Amino acid sequence: MYLGEYRYSLDQKGRLVLPAKLRGKKKIASFILTRGLDRCLFLYPRDEWENLEKKIRELPLAKREARSFLRLLISGAVESRLDRQGRLLIPKPLAQYARIEKEVVIIGALNRIEVWAKRSWEEYLERSEKSFEELAQKLVDLGI
Repeated sequence: MYLGEYRYSLDQKGRLVLPAKLRGKKKIASFILTRGLDRCLFLYPRDEWENLEKKIRELPLAKREARSFLRLLISGAVESRLDRQGRLLIPKPLAQYARIEKEVVIIGALNRIEVWAKRSWEEYLERSEKSFEELAQKLVDLGI
């Protein structure tokens, strides 16, 4: 389970240090990095990606929304491995999608890690904090 918020910067080669707490004790060998929702990047450990992949394969391809979601998520996906220093390369097209230039915020999101441009995260947080209680009330119906 991934938790927390961490602030880092990309190095000159577009690499990002993944915080040790998010690398975990089991030393995950590879991740899948792809476009996420709200203009962030999703970083899945291989086993979680495989769980998601099974669900995606079940989407009804006759539905336009399913095809669009699949195309956007999968076409941007790259397999990534951490180097010895725990760094991950952020490919330029994905950095551009997420509007990442230098400063990033990395957040744990239970089964995945999200990578945000610092400015985008701060704007998202400001908007979302205003409606946090309202969201919580709506989620009561889902048993949360």
